[in-house]
Amino acid sequence: MTDLQQRLTLALDDLTTALGPDRPVPVVGCLHCYSEDDLRRLSGSVDQLPERLFSSVAAKNPDHWDDFPALYRRLLPRILRTFARGELLLDAGLVATRMCQAGWRAWSLPERAAVAEVWQALLELTLHQHPSPTPIAEVLELMAVSTGVLQPWLDSCADTRTPSADRHLTDLIDTWVVHDHPAGLKLGFYGEMPAAPELLPWLRRLDPARLSETQRYLRDLHLAEWDALPPR
Repeated sequence: MTDLQQRLTLALDDLTTALGPDRPVPVVGCLHCYSEDDLRRLSGSVDQLPERLFSSVAAKNPDHWDDFPALYRRLLPRILRTFARGELLLDAGLVATRMCQAGWRAWSLPERAAVAEVWQALLELTLHQHPSPTPIAEVLELMAVSTGVLQPWLDSCADTRTPSADRHLTDLIDTWVVHDHPAGLKLGFYGEMPAAPELLPWLRRLDPARLSETQRYLRDLHLAEWDALPPR
């Protein structure tokens, strides 16, 4: 295990500790979507949940549960561990949206700090390995939507100058600029976070030497279109 992998492992362990023991707790939820046996399982250890049930519950709307914030709080350590391994069967934007709906930004300072350390460790590890278990665009979407800001995470990508980070940067530009339209890019499951106000100024500052000819052309085209829009 590398130092960066060890940092992420410790960050995930610290998050589990910060959120407290996974004690059995009665779960009341939608009996149309879940059986009594499902709810009984959810009332026990999260780590013992079968993958089908775990993924389904992690994806469902908050209105399926009497106490969605408490349930998602219990699920979060396993969700993030699975995401970090690239094995989560859910869209990154959906996880971030559900985290916000669970109100994680109102948790205590130590709990929020534990989440922030997971984000830092995950991004650093991702940037230093290519390919990574999860594409860089998904990692950034999870962090941006959950925290409400995109630019700091983009700056970390630009400031990391390693061969693997360069390849991730290429992947990110391909995903958000070449194959998408950055001025209209929206992150989160419901598209609740417009990316353009932070993404396009960042693209303007990005060293053009790190872009391919096609990427430079499309970046400049999108920036020109953005500049031509009415004042925002």
